[in-house]
Order: sequence, then structure tokens, then C-alpha cells
Amino acid sequence: MKAARFNRLFGTSGNCFDVAIDHGMFNEKTFLGGIENMHEAVRIVADASPDAIQLPPGTAPILQSIKGKHRPALVLRTDIANVYGNPLPRSLFSEVIDRPVEQAVALDAACVVVNLLLLPDQPELYHACVRNVNGLKRECERYGMPLMVEPLVMQDNSKGGYMVNGDIDLILPLVRQAVELGADIIKADPCDNVQDYHRVIEIAQDIPVLVRGGGKVSDREILERTAELMKQGARGIVYGRNVIHNANPAGITRALMAVVHENASADAAMAHLA
Repeated sequence: MKAARFNRLFGTSGNCFDVAIDHGMFNEKTFLGGIENMHEAVRIVADASPDAIQLPPGTAPILQSIKGKHRPALVLRTDIANVYGNPLPRSLFSEVIDRPVEQAVALDAACVVVNLLLLPDQPELYHACVRNVNGLKRECERYGMPLMVEPLVMQDNSKGGYMVNGDIDLILPLVRQAVELGADIIKADPCDNVQDYHRVIEIAQDIPVLVRGGGKVSDREILERTAELMKQGARGIVYGRNVIHNANPAGITRALMAVVHENASADAAMAHLA
């Protein structure tokens, strides 16, 4: 039942903080810092009680083995891509795992997530992502599984590897395409000027938007940015490296939960890191 799974993600406040720990899926060494030991990484984050943790099928059982009623919900990563290195490989792909929604149901996931990648001069990769979203949508409807689509506009990797493009004029149409393809939840990048983010919320047509964290920044910067994004109408966040690469992942999780669910200011949220 889709509504029940939504409730597990968004809870009583109507907002959601999903911690992404799915980076090992992508075969990129630089993504592994802080998650070399997944049992420890999942336990630390789960103990801080975010709403959800985003994991691939191979490590999702670590979360689901935690006893008790209060463990975070599972968001299951369903696709693998090879777009994160520099230089890019000769041939790019975006591949969905076998029978992704059946795997999600078997793992008791509250949601599945899939990329909609837009790289410069890579139309075949973009086409593959559109096929992936289309294929997942019907299966999600059959099983009552919410579909989170991640429209991701990337810069040319030759400029320094994996970097997102914060140009709002590129973000807006890709977000809208994700909505039109049937996304139940959007996971989108922040734009260069965070005060323009209300335009992303508007283009999403009442579909809840969770904002990606991107690269690691200081605690104060991520808290201030998150507070402003929530003011702009975001329904939550999906942060990975700003949690797992933090010196105090449990503390930053609690601080971000205060911003997302209690409208805490950055100053007030910083108290969780003391």
C-alpha cells in the first residue's frame, strides 16, 4: 500500500531526512570514505534516527536486521551507473537491478530510487535512464511502492570528475520530466542560488521534493543551506557524504533532523554537535 509506505518516510511532520549510504554501488574508490565498514556506518546513522537510510540490495539487510520498531525506513537503490570517474569510461551505462520492485518488497523497503542522468553529449545514457524510469513506474504501481526519481544534471567530468551542475535552467526541465514520467518523490540537486529553489518546488507540481546534499561542506554551511531549502518549500533532504564523511555522523544527523522536522535555525541545530 503506497500510502502506508509514504507514512513511514514522511512521518508526522510531513517531511523526510533520508541518509544515502549507497555509494559503494558505483565502483568508485573516492566514494568509500567513511563506509569501509558498512555494519558500523549503518549502525551509527540508524542510532541517530533519521527517517530513512538509502541502501543497495546487498547491504540493505544490515539495516533491516536491526531489532525494534524504530529503525529508519529503507529506501532501496535500484540502478548502477559508471558515470562518476575522470576520465569517463569508453562506454557508459545505467543498469537496473533484476526485478527491482520485487526485491524492494522482499526487503520491506518503503521506497525505491532510480537516476535520471543528464550528462553533456551523452544521449544514449540519458535514453537508458528514461527506459529505467518507465520500466519501474508500472511495477511500482502494481506493488504499491513509491517511486523516487533522481533527476541529476552533471557537468563535464573532464573538469574534475563527478560534479553536479547547479544551473536552474537545466534542473527545472529535468525535474519536470521526472514528474511527467510518474515520480512519486523527486530527489533533486540544489541550484546555484538556493533562494531560487522555490522554482524547483513549483515545477514539481505538488510532488514532494527532497534535496540532494552534494559534496562535503562545513557543518554550518550544510545546516544554513538546509534551513533555507526548507523555507523555499522542500519537503526534506537526501544527504550522504555530508553525514558519512562527517567527524560526528550521529550529531550531524540529529542536527539536520531538527532543521527538517522542527524548523530549527542553523544556530539552534549546531547545539547537537557540541
